[in-house]
Amino acid sequence: MTQSQTMPALTPQMQDCIEACMNCHSMCEETMSSCMQKGGQQQMQVMRALMDCSETTRMCADMMMRRSPMSGEMCMVCAKVCDMCAEACMSMPDDQQMMRCAEACRRCAETCRAMAGAKM
Repeated sequence: MTQSQTMPALTPQMQDCIEACMNCHSMCEETMSSCMQKGGQQQMQVMRALMDCSETTRMCADMMMRRSPMSGEMCMVCAKVCDMCAEACMSMPDDQQMMRCAEACRRCAETCRAMAGAKM
């Protein structure tokens, strides 16, 4: 491979965003498991947001790792989905798992907005 054919190195900002996305993905998966164990209508309502966020963060990280030209747009979508998931999790302030998940979602949304070049 010549120099012009190699992929550019991941910037520290990209690495930070990928890490935040993967952490958020993991936290959403753990929180979904917790919701399933507890059951109840309120948990079921949060599940959709958790599923959307889990899938979106994984896809966003994947796109950044392969340097997709669509990763900036994906980061904007991911930030929005993470914000929605954080809000859903905040509807259960007494659930510590939900609060940890909301924190991971907020961190991911923040790094994704920064990656997309949007104003915070």
